[in-house]
Amino acid sequence: MQKGFSLIELMITVAIIGIIAAIAYPSYTDYVQQARRADGQGAMLEAAQWMERQFTVDGTYLNDDDDPRDVSAYNTEFYTITVPEATASATTYTIQGAPTGAQASDDCGTLSVTNIGVKSAVKGGAAVADCWD
Repeated sequence: MQKGFSLIELMITVAIIGIIAAIAYPSYTDYVQQARRADGQGAMLEAAQWMERQFTVDGTYLNDDDDPRDVSAYNTEFYTITVPEATASATTYTIQGAPTGAQASDDCGTLSVTNIGVKSAVKGGAAVADCWD
């Protein structure tokens, strides 16, 4: 009577685990990037709401020095949120979220939202679709 596993049975088990891991790991990393992107998008929308409240109070999207307002308080671990000077005026702005750290390789690249709610994503100078779903 034989007890235990044969080498063939052990190798088959290892191969099955390897196949499952090869399928599951990329799905997991995609999910993690999507979750980080959603967190960054939420922070950008919070910054946009803050900009709108400031506009209601002051009548402008600019600060007292006619510079874009500082939205760095809304930065997350994986996104740096800014209002580029070239995109800001008294009546318009664009908030950008640049991926950093582990999120830098995200397929969506830099996210943006304007004062009228237009959302977009750009990576390598090209627009990326389906990043704000």
